Amino acid sequence: MNSVPYVKFSDSQLEKIGNTVVYLSERIPKLSKTKLLKLLYILDEISIKKSGIPFLNLKYKVWKFGPVSEELFIDLSSEIKLLENFIKKNNEDGIDQVCPKVEFNSDEFSENDIKLMDFVIEEYGRKSGKELVSYTHRVNSPWYNTAKENNVLNLLEEEIINNTEYQIDMGQLVEHDDWKKEIYLEYIETF
Repeated sequence: MNSVPYVKFSDSQLEKIGNTVVYLSERIPKLSKTKLLKLLYILDEISIKKSGIPFLNLKYKVWKFGPVSEELFIDLSSEIKLLENFIKKNNEDGIDQVCPKVEFNSDEFSENDIKLMDFVIEEYGRKSGKELVSYTHRVNSPWYNTAKENNVLNLLEEEIINNTEYQIDMGQLVEHDDWKKEIYLEYIETF
């Protein structure tokens, strides 16, 4: 059994991650692990671009099907531990699907958070995991830039390697907007 690397999520962060997964899995039928991981990344990406503040503030690594939160990938790939109070896996037609165990709790969410989740569901919820991987790997995306800067882009694209330890600097999403960049850096320093 895989073990989750030592990560300390605060209780409120874990509540927000868990309830975000519940919200998405309640509204997107047959939600696979890959699709879920991409949607969580997209929530952070759009939130940072919009306000400078990450939605979940997860750490993403450059993997073949990345960007990936390693902790959540491991949790969803084996017996669920981190999110065990929120979701379960059902296997349908040989494919693991994420299903809610509880109803969505909005305590950790602002009205703008709900609107952002609804936007992501509307824009990306019907796309396949493969389409979402293509979106997150687009030229000049944080995944693409980080892979290229660290000379692993071809290795990943040619499937010579599956993952790396390179963490994506999400600040590159706002590097040309001084106001949002300042907000982002202050947020990252605080949390």
